[in-house]
Amino acid sequence: MTPTTSTTRLTVAQALVRFLSAQYTRRDGVRQRLIGATWGIFGHGNVAGIGQALVEYADDMPYHQGRNEQAMVHAAVGYARQSGRLSTHAVTTSIGPGATNLVTGAALATINHLPVLLLPGDTFAGRPADPVLQQLEVP
Repeated sequence: MTPTTSTTRLTVAQALVRFLSAQYTRRDGVRQRLIGATWGIFGHGNVAGIGQALVEYADDMPYHQGRNEQAMVHAAVGYARQSGRLSTHAVTTSIGPGATNLVTGAALATINHLPVLLLPGDTFAGRPADPVLQQLEVP
């Protein structure tokens, strides 16, 4: 784990990545990481938060770049199935259509009682409401 002092301030994303990388499950004496890695497509709402934290803590939390949000969730679900439900992957997407594309994979995970951690992006508190999502900022 990346060394920090007691006076180091963390962002929420940094704290989340550090926390998740330190969580383990145990069954029959076998210890596994709860969140083995994170899949992501970065855009509005997650690049400056969890994206930055995943870069900073790359040794603690492996990152896989996805190309399709639904496929990333299916990969996480497949990993959870293979691990006997003891481990899964997290999935992060941008706000809007990226987050919406997680729904089908989330339904699959729910129906099959398989764990998956979905971390959709959000707008930043200091960002004006417009433009967001897939709009052009400068026409």
